[in-house]
Amino acid sequence: MQHKTNLIIRGGVLLLWLLCGTLVPTMVESAIGVNWGTISSHRLKPTTVVDLLRQNKISKVKLFEADSDVLRALMGSGIQVMVGIPNEMLPFLSSSPAASDLWVRQNVSAYVGRGGADIRYVAVGNEPFLSSYNGQYQNLIMPAILNMQQSLVKANLAGYIKLVVPCNADAYQSSALPSQGAFRPELTQIMNQLVQFLNSNGSPFVVNIYPFLSLYNNGDFPQEYAFFEGTTHAVQDGSNVYTNAFDGNYDTLVAALTKLGYGQMPIVIGEIGWPSDGAIDANITAAKVFNQGLINHIASNKGTPLRPNAPPMDVYLFSLLDEGAKSTLPGNFERHWGIFSFDGQAKYPLNLLLGNKELKNARNVEYLPSRWCVANPSGDLNNVVNHMRLACSVADCTTLNYGGSCNEIGEKGNISYAFNSYYQLQMQDSRSCNFDGLGMVTFLDPSVGDCQFSCRRYR
Repeated sequence: MQHKTNLIIRGGVLLLWLLCGTLVPTMVESAIGVNWGTISSHRLKPTTVVDLLRQNKISKVKLFEADSDVLRALMGSGIQVMVGIPNEMLPFLSSSPAASDLWVRQNVSAYVGRGGADIRYVAVGNEPFLSSYNGQYQNLIMPAILNMQQSLVKANLAGYIKLVVPCNADAYQSSALPSQGAFRPELTQIMNQLVQFLNSNGSPFVVNIYPFLSLYNNGDFPQEYAFFEGTTHAVQDGSNVYTNAFDGNYDTLVAALTKLGYGQMPIVIGEIGWPSDGAIDANITAAKVFNQGLINHIASNKGTPLRPNAPPMDVYLFSLLDEGAKSTLPGNFERHWGIFSFDGQAKYPLNLLLGNKELKNARNVEYLPSRWCVANPSGDLNNVVNHMRLACSVADCTTLNYGGSCNEIGEKGNISYAFNSYYQLQMQDSRSCNFDGLGMVTFLDPSVGDCQFSCRRYR
């Protein structure tokens, strides 16, 4: 279903709009989509991923950049696409209409049309107002978005493709109560301009909300409040009661938009999810409970206290696949957000309420033989530190760290895990398991409990 809440105006809604001059959102059924990131050391073929999306009846996907192979694979799939422009491109797009025209020609016009990719949104930047950027992109957004709009007009695409700016939840703040939400003072002017643009062009406000990060970054944050199962730490805000962090955060944004005069603006959740590894509260059980709770909560159409019976237009889960080459600067969990592992295998049962009761795995993935690289029991492991450091500087060893699923497998287990991660990344090249005689190839799976030693790198 195409969501154009700002453009579809019928009956009494039209009357209200004419009388009040403020758009009242129509009732729409929220759609569940996914973020498809590609920062992986061993990517699945894009055609395999598109097949995975279609198998699971996922009809909306959000991309972080205009990857030509990915866009080609999406052509003719019927999947609606939000394609992203990285922040690094904002200086060029904001200063040069010609650069904007070129970007639209190369990354949008080249793929749309009959039998093409169904691009519905272009995301101009990604969380450009993050406080950690210290205003680096703040003054580039409006010039870039205005140039992009003119480029879409020239390409006769402006009536169909909408521009959005995914914002992190730190763009707004509240002392404690959602009703007191407001955009950060230094963003008030730019947010006024942005929201006016979005409203006049029929675009939603896109926000990324992460209850996991609230829990991870705050030792006093009540754990149960991050989920949807009820809490003994409910937030009382006047007559409104908040029992989960998502509703509280969402309504803080609603309050901030209301203060700008756009309290009814449609909202899309651009990113939300829970990692399955790499931190104390990041595990398979928590990820399943959060994501299923979120999906059920959205599907209930209850909305939030400030927007009863009006859930977000769309919700994009973060994310589709694990990305083993992402930066771990935010935390080791950063490589483990996927509802599927890097090879398209479901991590846990999850009902997306899209027609399948559980996730379906990727098909036709060709794997290398079942063999692993482990520490040689007869080797002198006293000099192994440099080899481990080398292996983990290239391969993903984040599960070995505190809170990870492989954190308690002992010294030899740690060595074996590091050696094997490197070995699999090198496509099981026998030379990559040497480590000066400290490694050896085995055909016996060394996995221990929840700590899984990868062996299924695909061809």
